[in-house]
Amino acid sequence: MKRIQIINGPNLNLLGRREPDVYGARSFEDYLTELRSLFPDVQIDYFQSNHEGDLIDCIHACGFEVDGIVLNAGAYTHTSLALHDALRAVKAPAVEVHISNVHAREEFRHHSFISPACRGVIAGFGLDSYRLAVEALL
Repeated sequence: MKRIQIINGPNLNLLGRREPDVYGARSFEDYLTELRSLFPDVQIDYFQSNHEGDLIDCIHACGFEVDGIVLNAGAYTHTSLALHDALRAVKAPAVEVHISNVHAREEFRHHSFISPACRGVIAGFGLDSYRLAVEALL
C-alpha cells in the first residue's frame, strides 16, 4: 500500500472559518474523509501545526518512510529556508500545494522558498489541489 503524508502549516487549522471567500467554507478534516475515499488503496496520513519546527520534525519523521509528501506550508512558504532544507534532506518526493492562486494575490506571496525542493507546485484549485497533488505523487 502506498503511503502519502499531508502536512499543513500555520492557520490551516482554521479552514472553513478563515476567509471563506479565499479558502472556502469546508474544514480540512471534512475534506480529508472525502480524499481518503477517493484513494482507498493509499494510506493518507495528516499533520497540521502552526509551528515551523513541528513541520520540520514531521518531514524528518516521515520523509524516509512515505512514498510522498503533500505540503501546504502556508505563510512559511514565503519565509522558510529551514523547510526547504528539510525537504532536501529526506528521500520522499514532495508536492507544494496552495488552496488559493498565490500568484493572483499579494506580491509577497509570489515567491516560494520551498518550490525548488519540491517535485511540483499545485495552486489555485481550492481543496482539490490536494487531490491533484496525491495523483501527481502516485
